[in-house]
Amino acid sequence: MGVWIDTDMGFDDITAILVVQSECEIDGISLVFGNTPLPQVKLNAAGAASAFGWKFPIHTGRAMPVLGKLETAQAVLGKTGIPTIGKSLPKAAALAESDAFTALCRWLERKGQHRILALGPLTNIAAVALARPDLAARISELVWMGGGVTSGNHTASAEFNALADPEALSIVIAHGLPLRMVDLDLCRKVLAKPEDAEPVRNAGGANAELIADMFSGYIHIGTSRGRPAMAIYDPSAAVAFVAPDIVSFRPARIDVELQGALTRGRTVVETRATHATFNAQFAADIDADMARVIILAALVNEARK
Repeated sequence: MGVWIDTDMGFDDITAILVVQSECEIDGISLVFGNTPLPQVKLNAAGAASAFGWKFPIHTGRAMPVLGKLETAQAVLGKTGIPTIGKSLPKAAALAESDAFTALCRWLERKGQHRILALGPLTNIAAVALARPDLAARISELVWMGGGVTSGNHTASAEFNALADPEALSIVIAHGLPLRMVDLDLCRKVLAKPEDAEPVRNAGGANAELIADMFSGYIHIGTSRGRPAMAIYDPSAAVAFVAPDIVSFRPARIDVELQGALTRGRTVVETRATHATFNAQFAADIDADMARVIILAALVNEARK
């Protein structure tokens, strides 16, 4: 049986999908607001599917968080959620409307393992947990790029995917889903440098320049802020999903703060068994060099086509 990916479809999401696609069959993708409002997420998904010839079904999910106002990452990522130094995803025909909640439920009704990689706010997963807890209980693994063990990025306390819908994360935790959190600290160990785009650009395929331009635009997020490289967030979670042997997961008690202007969305990670009953796992370490090899290989291989 294949796997499921839940995404807000930025460039690092696309890269994560390429990483997973190289190792697993993708049964379906559900879209959620996050990097941008949902209409732009859908445009990005349509453009990516057209550019890369994706055949797996893509379903429209939630446009708003469980509670509170819409949060996006457009202040960092720009209007489309995919910064670039040149070429952008092609304009493509709109995706056929297909409800992510219904599609996820039908997928969970099938026999076998149900492994999900979540790359944005957990709103779609929380919706299933609330409405169909019997089906949510069939999720065998939920790897999520989100949270921060030590600090945040969207605020000092909160990582973006957690802050965008902390109630959704709280629902997922409360329902006892098998959460494996790949947080900011872990992802910041896996870095892309400006020169990493050159093997992609030189790969020679039809999409080589497109992928290289978007990759360079993504790396520029970090270098424009005076850093020598950019953390590769969602693809690091994809590596944890497809190559868990190079990632060290530790059990922990994970909770999320729902109140406070300065603390809402903060993930609290307790690793002391004497102080809490563990309810999840978090990625404590990764072979960063091998993760880079896997991620860059996925981009180069796609750029060769």
